[in-house]
Amino acid sequence: MSEMGHRERVMAALNHEQPDRVPLDLASTRDSSIVVEGYERLKAYWGIVAENVLISRMMRVVDVDERILRALDIDTRGVFPSAPPDVLIDEQHYRDEWGVERVHPPGSYYYDEVRFPLAGPITVQDIARYPWPDPHDPIRRRGLKERVRQIREETGCAVVLNLPSGFVHTSQYLRGFEDWFIDIASDRKLAAALYDAVLEVSLAICREILDEVGEEADVLMASDDLGLQNGLMMSPEAYRTLIKPRHRAYFQLMHDMSPGKVFFHTCGSVVDIIEDLIEIGVDVLHPVQVSAAGMDPKALKARYGDRLAFWGAIDTQYVLPMGTPEEVAAEVERRIEELGKGGGYILGAVHNIQPDVPLENVLTMYRHAREYVPSYARQGVASGGGHGPQTGQVPTTS
Repeated sequence: MSEMGHRERVMAALNHEQPDRVPLDLASTRDSSIVVEGYERLKAYWGIVAENVLISRMMRVVDVDERILRALDIDTRGVFPSAPPDVLIDEQHYRDEWGVERVHPPGSYYYDEVRFPLAGPITVQDIARYPWPDPHDPIRRRGLKERVRQIREETGCAVVLNLPSGFVHTSQYLRGFEDWFIDIASDRKLAAALYDAVLEVSLAICREILDEVGEEADVLMASDDLGLQNGLMMSPEAYRTLIKPRHRAYFQLMHDMSPGKVFFHTCGSVVDIIEDLIEIGVDVLHPVQVSAAGMDPKALKARYGDRLAFWGAIDTQYVLPMGTPEEVAAEVERRIEELGKGGGYILGAVHNIQPDVPLENVLTMYRHAREYVPSYARQGVASGGGHGPQTGQVPTTS
């Protein structure tokens, strides 16, 4: 097979056609990037001096420098719409446009939420009176066309347009997690009112962004975490009654306003509702948390691979932070073999690359994925060719 261009490779995979190799992603979404400390090691390795541009203050993940993306031969590029600036209460404490406050504790890698503005005893009227963000703020469209044009003209990569989360996460941050779960069990009318209020704002923001560049997007990144390590964070019944109809509206808007593939980020074990997600318009599942219950990639590919593409799947819970480079290479080979045949797979880490992942392992993941020839494409390849890390391929940090 002749070598494909970056965008051609990604779109072939997402259309369930066999690309020349499995496409690679790093930092095209706010949930597939790298935390600041790990990014600093990448910059130092390539001798890059540049200011860190955060695409999520809460998760402290970055918009990776183009020179690094080119060096790793990444096939995707992200478009990150702006939002009204956070209010800085002090150097380590901020309030976002939803009124949620977070603090960066000393020695922590992340921000912790310290104010849930709709926590405690509230009514539907309190929700209606809440000062919701302005979805029509002109900043949301700023620079989007220019960024898409830059990706098309300067990189040839697939355009991944990041859209706001639906309503699950945001309503949890507003209500507080304890009250959010209690509402599902004891006051679904209140829960529904909050979900609808958040979704109305999120959909309006989506319309602003999609009206600006939706026609040019290859992939639409949507998100709402639904899973835990061992199963859904709510019962399948609660998902189908309370959340699924609203997610249907969320995904339908994307399909109505863009030809792009709908990429849905949801962590944890979501195997119980994958059929539901496909039904309501999800084209691509991310991050494929392989360490969670029921999320075996081989089984997922066999059951859903003709209708759903998979994105991620390189284990960040055990292999990337604690494995050797050889174990990372084996993980890469395993996931390509399980998910790559017939297309339908974009390779990347399960969620953002964390600060404890060694530089060698990050480089091994991408370099080995670029060079590995899977068994389903090995015809005519000499025995042993393209297998395992090459001598000197992975630099050390010493």
